[in-house]
This record gives sequence, C-alpha cells and structure tokens, in this order.
Amino acid sequence: MIHTTKDSMWTDEAGVQIPVSRITKLERLMENKSSAIVKKATSLNKQLSEFKLELRKVCNEIYAAAMAEKGAKTDAKGNYTWFNFDRSIKIEVAINERIDFDDLTIKASKEKFDKFLSENIQGKAEFAKELVTDAFTTSRGKLDTKKVMGLLKYRSKIQDETFQDAMTLLEQSIRRPDSKTYFRVWVKDGNGKYQNIDLNFSSID
Repeated sequence: MIHTTKDSMWTDEAGVQIPVSRITKLERLMENKSSAIVKKATSLNKQLSEFKLELRKVCNEIYAAAMAEKGAKTDAKGNYTWFNFDRSIKIEVAINERIDFDDLTIKASKEKFDKFLSENIQGKAEFAKELVTDAFTTSRGKLDTKKVMGLLKYRSKIQDETFQDAMTLLEQSIRRPDSKTYFRVWVKDGNGKYQNIDLNFSSID
C-alpha cells in the first residue's frame, strides 16, 4: 500500500493504523520516493519484457529466413549468431537447456558401473574407477552434469553387457525439465571490438 499525506491514517507492516500526524518527515520522504521508484521500475520491467518478446520474434524470423534460403528445415534448437550487412551489429542467441537426473535410475546406473569396474578393472586401469567415482560424486547433493554426461562418450568403446546396461540406465535417467533462451546484442566500437549492450533481462519471461 502506498500512502500519501492526504491519508489520515497510515498502516504499518503489522497492520497497525498510525495517524498521519505521527509520521516523521523522513518516513514521508521514503514513502514518496519508494513509490516513485517502484512505478518506474515496473514500467522499465514491462518495456524490457516487451522488447525481449520482440527480439525473440525477430530472431526466429531471421533464423527461419536463413534456413529457407539454404533449403533447410532445421528448428532453432541450438545457439546461433547473426549480423547486419557490415557486421557492425552482432546478435547472439544462446539456448541453455537444464539437465537433471532421475534419482532412482541414476543410482541403478551407478550400481551397474560399479559392478563392471569391480569385475573388469584393475592395475594400471584403476583410473577408470576414479573417472566414474568422480562423475557420480555430488556437490551439495547435486551431480556434476557435465561429468556425468561425459561418460556417454565411452558407450561405443566398451561392449561389455553390464557396461552397456549402465549406459542405457544413464541415458534413461536424463531429464530436461526446461530451457532458457538468452539474447545478447553487440555493437562494434571504433577499435573494431564488439561491445555488449547490457540489457540484463535473462530472468524476464
């Protein structure tokens, strides 16, 4: 609630009614200025949200036109960059897809990996155990996504049944709950270097 000096009573955070005559000059100033700041911040937030929507539409239009010109029909799922004619303006589109793992399935995968390693790895190949152990070590209860996903590159290199079962379970455990698209706008300066126009609207829908 925003109060003004025209109000006979102001309500504090506990819901208590305070006569306006008891409101200090500083409290009145802070009330007035905070109200003005919120209004302006809300307006700017709305403008950024509208601009981000416009930018998304433009980038999708550019992507579709580029694919059509090249005779391709690829959906815009990956990162891409496009420029104006003299390349003084650069627009980057980056898609960040969050990856999680199903707890029960990833645990079953780890058990299969452990079984394979205990039965097949020894001596100079002990580093393989460290590789898997490190990948499945959690930090604050979270697995390192990059390390776990990195194990998948070894699927074709080992044909052992237990190992393949572990890989299959690992793939089945992967969840992609959401993705975020980030846009960055750059302008080339007098020295030929691109300078980012900081919009900082990554958290704005």
